[in-house]
Amino acid sequence: MSALTPWMDRLPLVAILRGISPDAAVAVGEALVAAGFAIIEVPLNSPSPFDSIERLAKALGERALVGAGTVMTSEAVDQVAAVGGRLIVMPHGDATVIRAAKAAGLLSIPGFATATEAFAALDAGADALKLFPAEAAPPPVLRALRAVLPKTVPVLPVGGIAPESMAAYWAAGASGFGLGSALYKPGDAPDAVLHKATAFRQAFEALQGTVAV
Repeated sequence: MSALTPWMDRLPLVAILRGISPDAAVAVGEALVAAGFAIIEVPLNSPSPFDSIERLAKALGERALVGAGTVMTSEAVDQVAAVGGRLIVMPHGDATVIRAAKAAGLLSIPGFATATEAFAALDAGADALKLFPAEAAPPPVLRALRAVLPKTVPVLPVGGIAPESMAAYWAAGASGFGLGSALYKPGDAPDAVLHKATAFRQAFEALQGTVAV
C-alpha cells in the first residue's frame, strides 16, 4: 500500500491553491479541512510558495497532506522537503524529479497524457498519476488508458474539473480529482472556499456506490 492511500481514503480530492499568499494560506487550509479535504498543494508559481507550504504544514499537521504543485526541478523538491511539504505534484513526467521526490521520502504525483508517459512515470516511482490537462483527455480517453494501466495505480484528472463533470470521469475509472480555479481563486475568502469545497465533497460522495470501470 502506498503512503498516499490513507489520504486518498479520507477524500481523494486535491485542493490546488494556485496564487495563494502566505498570509491567506492557513485560513484557507483550515476551511478546506473543515470541508473534509485532506490533500492540499501550493503550486510553486504562487507568491512565496515555500512560505505558504511551511505555514500550512505546521498549522495542519496530520490533518492534511501538504505539498507543492508545478514542481519542475530536483532542487525545488529539496526546498519543499526542507519546509515540511510531503507531496510533489508535477504538470509533466520528468523521471529525474520523480526520483528526487522518492529519494527525499516524499510522495509523487506526476502529470501524464499518454500511456507511454504513464508507464515511464510509474517506472520512476510515481505514487499516482495526474491526467493533465483533463480538458484534452475526456472520459473515453481515460477509459482507454485505464484498460492498460495497473488497477492499483490512482489516476486523478486535473484541469477544468467541476462538481458536475466528475461523474463521467469516475465512471471511466478516475480514482480522484485535482481541483483548481473552480475551488480556489486568489483572493477568495475562507468562507467562500468552504462553500465550494463542501459542494465538491458532496458531489464526490454522491458518486460513491456508482461503479468505476
